[in-house]
Amino acid sequence: MTDSALARHKADEHRITPLQDFIRQIVYGGNDGIVTTFAVVAGFAGLATDGTAEVGVVAVLLFGLANLFADATSMGLGEFLSSRSEQDVYRAIRAKERREIDVNPEAEIAETVELLEERGVAPADARDMAAILARNPEMMADFMMQYEIGLADPTDDVPWLNGLVTFGSFVVFGAVPLLPYIAGGSGTTSFTLSCVGSVLALMVLGYLRWRVSTESIWRSVGETLLVGGACAVVAFGVGLAFR
Repeated sequence: MTDSALARHKADEHRITPLQDFIRQIVYGGNDGIVTTFAVVAGFAGLATDGTAEVGVVAVLLFGLANLFADATSMGLGEFLSSRSEQDVYRAIRAKERREIDVNPEAEIAETVELLEERGVAPADARDMAAILARNPEMMADFMMQYEIGLADPTDDVPWLNGLVTFGSFVVFGAVPLLPYIAGGSGTTSFTLSCVGSVLALMVLGYLRWRVSTESIWRSVGETLLVGGACAVVAFGVGLAFR
């Protein structure tokens, strides 16, 4: 298969969609956005008393929007730094592994044979494969990183884009609990709408998880709702404690 044919085959048969590529950042940012912003709403709802409805709306918007953009920025930058750090660690460990292949190839070949046999390769085939890898040290280093060290190659990731997707997901999903208050609502009705909107947003995240996984839709949506719901209950309980 020529290089161009291989490229076409990969594009047609093994194309990774943007959703699959960034599902971790979308779910991570979106879930945290919904939960932490709704925590502000739920906390004030638990704290609210008669005659303070208007103060409550102002407080929810003030603290909710401050939380929304401050935490979104923090998480976006945190994802950027995390991705950069992951790449730095991978490169450092791979460079060490690559040196070991040059300095002590016999030991690395023996380790490769053992790793292959552990995965069901026949001993004779394992020795042949290890010998082939030893003649291609860069590929052997990649093999050892994956199967001996247990680290996937993150060097194709784009840290700033990971951070941007996390930030955007946090803002988009995290704004949902605040929408009734942004629209000028107050009191029990707005809190109820905020609850409903938050549940629906969590269900959307669960659905997105299901689209790119082998899990059942019930597990994906259920786990997402359970995590978000537990945090909301805690926030509401804290508000009640200070009432």
